[in-house]
Amino acid sequence: MLEIQERFDTVGYEKLASEADCAELHITEALDRDSVIGFIAYSYGTEKTVVYDYDSGGDIMLCDGLVRSVMLKSVLKGIKHMLFDLKEDGKFADLKKLGFIRGDSRQCNDLESFMNGCQSCRNKKDNMKG
Repeated sequence: MLEIQERFDTVGYEKLASEADCAELHITEALDRDSVIGFIAYSYGTEKTVVYDYDSGGDIMLCDGLVRSVMLKSVLKGIKHMLFDLKEDGKFADLKKLGFIRGDSRQCNDLESFMNGCQSCRNKKDNMKG
């Protein structure tokens, strides 16, 4: 069973922690039967959450779940923007496919509206039936 859980240390992520150059790096891992199958590394600021890296093993739905879990926590903290400060350019492709970023932008603005997007789509679908 897939679980997404925040870690409370950076053990095993020391290199990433030193490269992130932030006061407090957070790690959230995707676990399947207690085995780590993915992660996302990020920090919270007053205005934005910065994502430094993620690994979804090429699974676009896992990427979506990891990013949305951090978005939700950001919204709960009152943060409205997310910056993807990734070292590997190839990792932006899935973020674009999922609609988190557009074009050459590395920022997702208005997280609260983005998180409410599914409800918005449902309303549009319901209105089209009538």
